[in-house]
Amino acid sequence: MENEVSLRLASQIKLAQLKQAKQMDLDEAELYKSRIKKLLEQENAVLVAHYYTDPLLQSLAEETGGCVADSLEMARFGHQHSASTLVVAGVRFMGETAKILNPEKRVLMPTVEATCSLDIGCPIEEFSAFCDAHPDHEVVVYANTSADVKARSDWVVTSGIALDLVDHLAAEGKKILWAPDKHLGNYIKNKTGADMLMWDGACIVHEEFKFKGVLDMKKLYPDAGILVHPESPANVIEIADAVGSTTQLIKAAKSLPQSTFIVATDRGIFYKMQQMAPSKTFIEAPTAGRGATCVSCAHCPWMAMNGLENMLTSIEQGSNEILVDPEVGKRAMIPLQRMLDFAKNNQLRVASNG
Repeated sequence: MENEVSLRLASQIKLAQLKQAKQMDLDEAELYKSRIKKLLEQENAVLVAHYYTDPLLQSLAEETGGCVADSLEMARFGHQHSASTLVVAGVRFMGETAKILNPEKRVLMPTVEATCSLDIGCPIEEFSAFCDAHPDHEVVVYANTSADVKARSDWVVTSGIALDLVDHLAAEGKKILWAPDKHLGNYIKNKTGADMLMWDGACIVHEEFKFKGVLDMKKLYPDAGILVHPESPANVIEIADAVGSTTQLIKAAKSLPQSTFIVATDRGIFYKMQQMAPSKTFIEAPTAGRGATCVSCAHCPWMAMNGLENMLTSIEQGSNEILVDPEVGKRAMIPLQRMLDFAKNNQLRVASNG
C-alpha cells in the first residue's frame, strides 16, 4: 500500500508542477480580474479563496465581496451567502467540503486536479479497512480528506478545533483513531494525553520544515519570533513561539511583540499576515529541499495551480464543477455537523490548515 500511495503522490506532484499558473504582469492580471468580476456578478457567484492561494486571487475575493479564509470558513461563508454559485480557489477537498455543506449550490474550481498529499495518502479502501480493524475507536479525521473518508468518520476536525475536541473525547474515555496527518495527530496527543491511534500521513510542504534549518534561520534573525503550523515535525513545533492553524498564526503575527517572524507554513499566508500587521516582516522558514516544488520553498504545488486564467475559463464555461455523490454527502455531513455543533456549544471559532 505504501509504495502505491508514494507512486500516486509522486505522479500528482509532477502534474502539479507542470500545470502551475503562469506568471502574469500586473496589466494582464488586472484585465483578467476585471473580466472575472463581471462574470461573478452575471452568474450570481461568489469567490472564496484559501490563505495559501496566490495573493492575486485573495485580493480578488476581497474586492468582490468574497472570502479569504481557512477551508471550513470558506465553506461556511458560502453556505451563508446568497450566491447560487461558489467559486472555490484552493484544493479539491475544499471544493468537496463546500459542496457537502451547500448541496443545493453549484461549486466550481479553477482546476479539479489541485489535490492534497494528505488526501492522496488516505485512500478510502485502505482507510476503511484500518477503521474496521479498530472498531472500539472513535474515528476523527482532519478536514484535509476526501468526501468518502469524511463519510466513514465519526468526527471531522480542523486544526483550530482539534485540540478541544480530542480533549473532550478523551475526557469521556474514548479511544481515538486519527487520520491522516501524523504530525498534527502527535501534537494533539502530546497536548491532551488522549489514547490515539495514528494513520501515517503527512503534508509534503510542512514535513519539509526541519529543526536545524529553522534554528539556522533564527541565528540570522535572533530577535525573530517563530510561527509554526502543527502539521510540521515535532522538533520544529518545540521551538515555536506560537503553534496553530492558519487563522491562529495570523492572529499571533498581529498580537505577538516581535517585529520579525520566521513562518513555518505555506508562504501564501503572508498576504493576510502583512495585511493584519503591515509594520512587521515575515520570512519564509527554510525547507529541507525537494518535497515541494523547488530546492527550498514553502508553497504547496497544488495551491499554485489556481490562477486567474483557469478561474476565468471555469466561470465562463461552467467547467470544473465539483460533484459529490448525494448519499456520500449526507453521510459526510453528519461528522461535519457534529463539529459545527461542538464549536458553537463551546463558543469556539472553527479554523483549519489548509
